[in-house]
Amino acid sequence: MTYTTLDYQLGDGILTITLNRPEHMNSFTVTMANELVDAINRASDDDDVRVIVFTGAGKAFCAGMDLTAEGNVFGLNEELEPSLEDVEEHYEDPEYISGVRDTGGRVSLALYECCKPVIAAINGAAVGIGATMTLPMDIRLASTKARIGFVFNKIGITPEACSTWFLPRVVGLSQALELTYSAEILDADKAKAYGLVKDVYEPEELLDEAYKIARHIADNSSPVAIAMTRQMMYRNSAMPHPRDAHKVDSLAIFYASQKDGKEGVASFLEKRKAEFTQKAPSDLPAFYPWWD
Repeated sequence: MTYTTLDYQLGDGILTITLNRPEHMNSFTVTMANELVDAINRASDDDDVRVIVFTGAGKAFCAGMDLTAEGNVFGLNEELEPSLEDVEEHYEDPEYISGVRDTGGRVSLALYECCKPVIAAINGAAVGIGATMTLPMDIRLASTKARIGFVFNKIGITPEACSTWFLPRVVGLSQALELTYSAEILDADKAKAYGLVKDVYEPEELLDEAYKIARHIADNSSPVAIAMTRQMMYRNSAMPHPRDAHKVDSLAIFYASQKDGKEGVASFLEKRKAEFTQKAPSDLPAFYPWWD
């Protein structure tokens, strides 16, 4: 797929996906949503991708939905009157994918399903979907120029992109409610205080810091162990009982201990760097994905 709203660059195991509509502050469109879903799935399926870094071209990360589109700016089909039962029944129907299901949510779900670690380098404005799309990303770094806001209620709409699932897990329920009620635009330091971002950097240092983290992950960890850990953390933490996590953990370490795990133990005992040979997703254990 040729992308018109994204730049997709893979080098030495690190993939950089850049939102690339700088003349529109990388505002989000239905086309961008479809391209992001494709790019994320493509990266997840590529053994050569070890870590994904997201950023924005120009001065913004993503200034939210492009509100200049004609008709329903979210691309939704107002001729339909869907119920929750209809969404369940027609979830994968093209008419519902394009006309009912939230475009940002499709991006968030693609990130959630991804088996590669994801780092957000938030270089500027990240408002609305520009903020919520970063929540399923594992590590968020911000430039001093970043401005982050969950502004939905202010323009008469509700949170989207599965943010009602992710945001309370990132910052806690009370703070998630405050952030959405107030629709405040946070500067980078305040976003860090809320726990939305790991740290704040000068603009010229932001990507270098993101790549340092990405390089450390890519060079020092088993791709299969990383992929399994990512999905285990997200999914097991939402289970009703720790026993549910125990079942998955047991199978995960059972299979990991036989391959890359043996190399990891040997390298530790021999005081050398591990040379992991397994790839993700090709060498993920047969029970993955266990949630299907």
